[in-house]
Amino acid sequence: MTSPLGFPVEEFKQRTSAAQALMAQHGLSALMLTTEPEIRYYTGFLTRFWESPTRPWFVIVPAAGDPIAVIPSIGAHLMGQGWIKDIRTWAAPDYEDDGIALLIGALSEIVPANGRIGLADQMESHVRMPLAHLRRLEIALSPRTIVGDAMITRHLRMVKSEAEIDKIRHAAGIANRAFDRVPDSVSAGMPLSEVFRRFQCLCLEEGADWVPYLAGAAEAAGYADVISPATDAPLALGDVLMLDTGLVWDGYFCDFDRNFSIGSLAPDVATAHYRLIDATHAAADIAKPGVTIADLFQAMNGIVNPSGDVMEAGRLGHGLGMQLTEWPSIIPQDHTVLVPGMVLTLEPSVIVRDGKILVHEENIVIREAGAEFLSQPQSRDIRVI
Repeated sequence: MTSPLGFPVEEFKQRTSAAQALMAQHGLSALMLTTEPEIRYYTGFLTRFWESPTRPWFVIVPAAGDPIAVIPSIGAHLMGQGWIKDIRTWAAPDYEDDGIALLIGALSEIVPANGRIGLADQMESHVRMPLAHLRRLEIALSPRTIVGDAMITRHLRMVKSEAEIDKIRHAAGIANRAFDRVPDSVSAGMPLSEVFRRFQCLCLEEGADWVPYLAGAAEAAGYADVISPATDAPLALGDVLMLDTGLVWDGYFCDFDRNFSIGSLAPDVATAHYRLIDATHAAADIAKPGVTIADLFQAMNGIVNPSGDVMEAGRLGHGLGMQLTEWPSIIPQDHTVLVPGMVLTLEPSVIVRDGKILVHEENIVIREAGAEFLSQPQSRDIRVI
């Protein structure tokens, strides 16, 4: 059954109330949001217009009451279709001000003179406004202070609602179907760049809204990296083709890959693929509430890298949701405790030979009883074209 588009207003009200409860604990009078995922999390404002770097966008979560949008006038109609009613706009771009006076006014109204305004400041966050404007804001708001947001939004986003999980599951189903069609769409001699284009078409045909991320490789007995753009090099017998997609459906990503052998494969490639699948399931088998992220790393690393060294990739998976990669990272130093509703990727990699690697990735959600796969788990046998 297809998940409905968007969310009921109650979902956003619950997110806002949860943030406000945490704000009270940390002594924050407001949260100032400047990035697409932060703003969309509390408002539902979904648009591709963020591709343009010209206009800044701001949303304020007050200590009580509904959020306030301070946005370019071009976004007023779309924002007004959602649940936010206090929408303050300016004609952007404005080379002299660009919304800062409106933002100062809104924050001055709701934040007392001794109040603290939270702004995301930790790893994987950024402030989407010019530094000069941020400095002007700090001076104009004084004696109010802009401080870190105590990772409130990160904390809330890490645990998904059932409606969010349904969207990620739906996105993963689209990718599953696209991967299943690859053997009928790809053949030896085809340029890798054409494989990439065809696979994106398959994703769109199966129902993706767009495919903002597609990485991969095709080389003999494995590949040297998994982030290079596609070249025009033709697929050759003996190559391992890997496609890793982050497609979007209704604002939520899936993120997993599949490996394909072009013709028959060497025994060491087959063995390496077995180890990848075994490592993925070793982590999935222990992924229960109370287990830590570091435990998942060790479960996978013990199979793909028995020496115990950390793989060059650094992490063996990550969070997933409105962004392709979210907090946390599956590394040995992360002791985040798993709780129901966390959506993660499991992404072990293994060295085959001569610097060549294989990578495998699945998407799971943590449930009370353990992990539920959102992607259709790959069998130990590599797919053959």
